[in-house]
Amino acid sequence: MTPDFSIVVPMKNEAENAAPLVAAIEAACGASSYEIVIVDDGSDDGTAAEIASLAQARAYLRLVRHGASGGQSAAVHSGVRAARAPLICTMDGDGQNPPENVPALLAPFAGGKEALGLVAGQRVARQDSVWKLWASTLANRLRGWLLNDNTRDTGCGLKAFRRDAFLELPYFDHMHRYLPALFAAHGWDVAHIDVTHAARQAGISKYNNLGRALAGLHDLIGVAWLIKRRKKVRPLTDAER
Repeated sequence: MTPDFSIVVPMKNEAENAAPLVAAIEAACGASSYEIVIVDDGSDDGTAAEIASLAQARAYLRLVRHGASGGQSAAVHSGVRAARAPLICTMDGDGQNPPENVPALLAPFAGGKEALGLVAGQRVARQDSVWKLWASTLANRLRGWLLNDNTRDTGCGLKAFRRDAFLELPYFDHMHRYLPALFAAHGWDVAHIDVTHAARQAGISKYNNLGRALAGLHDLIGVAWLIKRRKKVRPLTDAER
């Protein structure tokens, strides 16, 4: 039976966070019809073994493995392709995206809103270092100025979107940071909601400010080019065809 929604979680070296995150998702989603697809992105700390162990007693939990690390966008893309539900909810695998936000992310899709493609979470009261907050603010302002995507926090992992619409977007490294602009450019409505944020309880961050800034400059130029050559109308959904 096809679930109503799939939760896609990219993970790299998050063995200590896997079990607490799965438990938190279960508590947040309750008796809903859902599945969890965790993508192990080339971990070397036992993350895959931990997820496989958790999946033994959970038919709705599936593991997708990358033999080598491909990055967060590659992991999200693999998870979405493996997912079976028409609606996808993503979150980071470090435990900083509280799963109790999932119902609010999915709620705007109720009521037959065929034009809605993406609901983007925007973190409030972020539990990050001063330097990380400063770098994120600067990057968001630059991106917003250039792409005019009306999103103050595209780095938030909490997002919900239509699976078919996502798979029609151009795939490239770091695309997960530009989903509001990409969905809008392809004719879809984009909604935003405030979501909570938690401090990391285990493991270490996989990002550094310098590396993110250098990659971001190239990405911005590329995304701006793609948007200038965007489709002029929203693709028809299966229901509209």
